[in-house]
Amino acid sequence: MIEEENKIPFTEHLGELRDRLIRCFIAVGLGFVIAYYFKEKIFAVLTAPLISAMGQGSKMIFTGLPEAFFTYLKVSLLAGLIIALPVIFYEFWMFISPGLYRKERKFLVPVVLLSIIFFAIGASFGYFVVFPFGFKFFLGFSTESIKAMPSMKEYLGFASKMLLAFGLVFELPLVITFLSRMGIVSVDFLCKNRKYAILIIFTVSAILTPPDVATQIMMAGPLMILFEISIIGARIFKKKKKENEREKEGKKEKKNESPGKPENNQESNKSEKKDHTNRNNL
Repeated sequence: MIEEENKIPFTEHLGELRDRLIRCFIAVGLGFVIAYYFKEKIFAVLTAPLISAMGQGSKMIFTGLPEAFFTYLKVSLLAGLIIALPVIFYEFWMFISPGLYRKERKFLVPVVLLSIIFFAIGASFGYFVVFPFGFKFFLGFSTESIKAMPSMKEYLGFASKMLLAFGLVFELPLVITFLSRMGIVSVDFLCKNRKYAILIIFTVSAILTPPDVATQIMMAGPLMILFEISIIGARIFKKKKKENEREKEGKKEKKNESPGKPENNQESNKSEKKDHTNRNNL
């Protein structure tokens, strides 16, 4: 049996997108409420690499009276977003699931779990590897007359940008594998344009990271490794895609053969009637 493709109006797609976005916002809101209760502890964990690089007894400052309050709100929002990531990834993959085959939809749950794992690995890499190295590099410009006094607002903007950037770029293997599964990109295309991919990787790394070569390389290096992993994943799923196409072609051939039989019977009946009338005329 071939699955009939039901065409859904564009307005229904917009309605579904709205409902999924509302569920995502609700999940982020609940995560924000939970995180705000632990805002001081979350901010202490977030600033731990910087405090460690500055030395014991170092403190951060805030230059405006409401700065600390709004910084804690932003910290809670960032933590709420991270808490809601399972819901966000699930809603995203479920929104695009109608464009997949029935056999491919059973991989949605593993894909959601892998999305969360890859994001956590990327954010952890930025926190445990890039942050200590980058902070020591920047603090190395301090002298006897120049002392670093980072504010809460500036540090939160820098740290949140870096954590989200590393978390998202580590989703590259899943995205490229999915595009290969859908037939948008191919393994030959990825291999042929590897040099352009390296150029794009270094450009994106330069935009997302601070203006220093060391941090840029620390993001570009894992990205190139992830790109090669993406090619391997695309090659694996390309084989499965060919099998699906063969099954689909076989089903289409069977479907085309079945309605053809009545047409052949009608033509044979018409020819028999003509022969019968000709005999009567003779």
